[in-house]
Amino acid sequence: MTTTTAPEDVRPATSEVELLIGGMTCAACAARIEKKLNRMDGVSATVNYATEKARVTYPSDLTVDDLIATVVKTGYTAELPAPPREEEQAPQEDPELTALRRRLLVSAVLALPVVLTAMVSPLQFDNWQWLSLALAAPVVVWGGLPFHRAAWTNLRHGAATMDTLVSVGTLAAFGWSLWALFLGDAGMPGMRHPFELTVSRTDGASTIYLEVAAGVTAFILLGRYLEARSKRRAGAALRALMELGAKDVAVLRDGREVRIPAQRLAVGDRFVVRPGEKIATDGTVVEGTSAVDASMLTGESVPVDVTVGDAVTGATVNAGGRLVVEATRVGADTQLARMARLVEEAQNGKAEVQRLADRISGVFVPVVLLIAAATFGLWLGSTGDTVSAFTAAVAVLIIACPCALGLATPTALMVGTGRGAQLGILIKGPEVLESTRRVDTVVLDKTGTVTTGRMTLQAVHAAEGVAEDEVLRLAGALEHASEHPVARAIAAGAEERLGALPPVEHFENVPGRGVRGRVDGREVSVGRFHDATGTTGSKGAESAESAESAGGAPLPPELAGARERAEREGRTAVVVTWDGVPRGVLAVADAVKETSAEAVRRLRALGLTPVLLTGDNRTVAEAVARQVGIDEVIAGVLPEDKVAAVRRLQAEGRTVAMVGDGVNDAAALATADLGLAMGTGTDAAIEAGDLTLVRGDLRVAADAIRLSRRTLATIRGNLVWAFGYNVAALPLAASGMLNPMIAGATMAFSSVFVVSNSLRLRAFH
Repeated sequence: MTTTTAPEDVRPATSEVELLIGGMTCAACAARIEKKLNRMDGVSATVNYATEKARVTYPSDLTVDDLIATVVKTGYTAELPAPPREEEQAPQEDPELTALRRRLLVSAVLALPVVLTAMVSPLQFDNWQWLSLALAAPVVVWGGLPFHRAAWTNLRHGAATMDTLVSVGTLAAFGWSLWALFLGDAGMPGMRHPFELTVSRTDGASTIYLEVAAGVTAFILLGRYLEARSKRRAGAALRALMELGAKDVAVLRDGREVRIPAQRLAVGDRFVVRPGEKIATDGTVVEGTSAVDASMLTGESVPVDVTVGDAVTGATVNAGGRLVVEATRVGADTQLARMARLVEEAQNGKAEVQRLADRISGVFVPVVLLIAAATFGLWLGSTGDTVSAFTAAVAVLIIACPCALGLATPTALMVGTGRGAQLGILIKGPEVLESTRRVDTVVLDKTGTVTTGRMTLQAVHAAEGVAEDEVLRLAGALEHASEHPVARAIAAGAEERLGALPPVEHFENVPGRGVRGRVDGREVSVGRFHDATGTTGSKGAESAESAESAGGAPLPPELAGARERAEREGRTAVVVTWDGVPRGVLAVADAVKETSAEAVRRLRALGLTPVLLTGDNRTVAEAVARQVGIDEVIAGVLPEDKVAAVRRLQAEGRTVAMVGDGVNDAAALATADLGLAMGTGTDAAIEAGDLTLVRGDLRVAADAIRLSRRTLATIRGNLVWAFGYNVAALPLAASGMLNPMIAGATMAFSSVFVVSNSLRLRAFH
């Protein structure tokens, strides 16, 4: 018998790389590079004009050099980002920004008198046109050199970009002026040149456009400079985030402190953090107690107390005593590095609306060239006036640049994600923004999200004639010797309220019944219910009467009532007995976070319906829901059933956001339309979430959705402006209602408007 094996579906392994792209001047450049890279077999690339980076996934049969070669053949530069240096220099201004500012200042100083003399007739002295030529020539040739160079490079590759429009427009205006000066009548002494905002019929041989050539070049350089500076400001939050880490650290070597660069730390190293110093990397406190200021990472202004065994995060500041920390994560694995990586990936991504804008930008320039040619032909055919036809065509070329369109999404995304990082909100990608707009239901995991996730002492009830402190002192001392979560909660509550507790003798843990031992000469027992032996039992619903029939002293009415109230509220009630008599009832519960009720109110204000999801029984779940103001509860859900619960809500037509922090929440976070992971939770939950809330405060969930919606609204506003500007401006220019210089100024400031609008997100609170 012959057996055959189906061929395996073998796909080549892929790698991902980030490249720094140079030479891009507009969104059309980014679209062109992206198109060329994506034409390579197995390559998936995203090029972002605002961040000047390309994120490329490529198969194993290609190399990074192949990718770089493709970008270079397209007419641009590409290189791998430089590795981080151990000795970071003080941040210096971008040399490209400095060069652009110098070019702008020289061009502006030379262009200003040219524009003024052309616009203000009384300033036009004899032979003023020749002075204008002397001043305008350096502006057009040297000031506009980046545009001409880029246009020539693109022309050699059979492409047209915004630079093509600027270069053709300014050189055409300058060339016409040269013809009129040297071969026409414009060079004659005494020539006067009235300035008009619209196109008018004039004698072509006596008309010069030096103010258009120089003014448009200066305006567009100004727009480029403001755009570049704004882009740098937009990315400032990410740069600040990446610079937060400590530069050096005092490592313990054979009991001595040795100062080394923070990059050389290894997992397991122990290092000293003195008051006021930054914690060098993520780790666990092994010695000392202190308060840690994490405001730069989480946005939380109140320092957090830490002691031995507590985890601390790199880049936070030790605000109190001396700590010794053992490194648990270093380098790219630290929370700071992961935060920076998430923010950068989000800024490099593209929302669907931006992909549409990129596609439009890619075909926009050739269409504009055709419109300009058609404008020239129509004007010439209808008026027979070459000058008017030329002026209208140049205005079309100059005003149509799609810069604002290309900047609409990435600048808003850069500012929004950067501001989010400062507030402890990490947005994984631009597609997340669309989800936040549609969400109408928010599912809140109870434990660790709405509640603290740890048992705490909630109430102490003492029998008549017994002091509450005495009940708590004896119970706390006995429970201090136990490892049970309820016992730890009682012991911690007693220590916090009373300080040091007395020692315990003859401690005994009675499985299923509680604990007992001798404290201050008294036989003390703590457990769920009292029985005749002086120990405790666990007969869930046993009443005081049944306890009495068993031969033990009954629970006094006040204690029986306290126990029943605690259980109605979903709390765990334990009875404290000594010398065979019940003396008190302690109520323990997973405490609701102080901020959860306010968070629920904020989520409701955003139009969201909160739903509490938990594996706990319904009594406990409904008690917590009442405390925070949630009406809808899904209780008794096993971890593997959380996904089914989310899907049921989605099947009802709801768009669901899920907030969780545990491993058992990861699948549900991934299934939900929008996953919000508490950064205090597990790595699995954080990886599965779309938004990460760095601090464990549920109010940040509302802030995250507000910020995402605000960022999306800014993107949409930018796109409406950019599209609307081009749609309105092109007919005005083609109809002769705009002078080319006014068109140049308008085009430059449309880009500045878009970037400035995005920068308003920096004020989000």
